[in-house]
Amino acid sequence: MSGNVETDRLLLTRPKISEVPELYGFLGDPRAMQFTQINKDLASCRRRIAVHEWRRRRDGFAPWTVRAKRQPEIIGWGGLYDDPFDPGWGPELAFFFHPRAWGQGYGAELSLAALDVADTKVGLPLVSAFAHPNNEASQKLLQKVGFQPERHVESMNRILYRRQRRHQSEAG
Repeated sequence: MSGNVETDRLLLTRPKISEVPELYGFLGDPRAMQFTQINKDLASCRRRIAVHEWRRRRDGFAPWTVRAKRQPEIIGWGGLYDDPFDPGWGPELAFFFHPRAWGQGYGAELSLAALDVADTKVGLPLVSAFAHPNNEASQKLLQKVGFQPERHVESMNRILYRRQRRHQSEAG
């Protein structure tokens, strides 16, 4: 997953440190991140991106910067990762979008691209995801792309979702 990926409407690229201020524009926005962890300042956002990029070299996958093909601005950040800040859950799918990109199907498009990489390139047998109980949009999206709710994780106040690898023969 270290390479860039293109979908019908999105360009998914490795984040650059120079993009951190633009990423912080929504990763540090209380409204955009109301159901998840917010970056408290630019330095914490820079650290988050840098640590995930280090993990990309180790794991072979990490979140991408997301752009719509028709606009140069960054609209999101997400994909597969093994969370270095909350370890022990294994490979996860996550997606974070600028509010201007909400409701346009970009989350599903990003998720399907990441799951295709998980199935066919990385060969991950299981991918997890989390959604806040009040985040109905993320819950619907996860179920739409093949995740099943497993249980509520009280300590995080999140619903744990899981998805088994689909293309066993292709990922072999």
